[in-house]
Amino acid sequence: MSRPIKETPILYGKDARRFLARMKEKRTETPEQRADRMAAFEAAMQMLENF
Repeated sequence: MSRPIKETPILYGKDARRFLARMKEKRTETPEQRADRMAAFEAAMQMLENF
């Protein structure tokens, strides 16, 4: 039998402020990073198609 999933903890104080600040930061990736990510995605999709 499976175990119940614990509730997500509520963040307070410094942890909450740090979390909100990180959520507001815009993440950017270079064209090279995007190409690498897309190549890995395509490879994974090819593996799934041939499964």
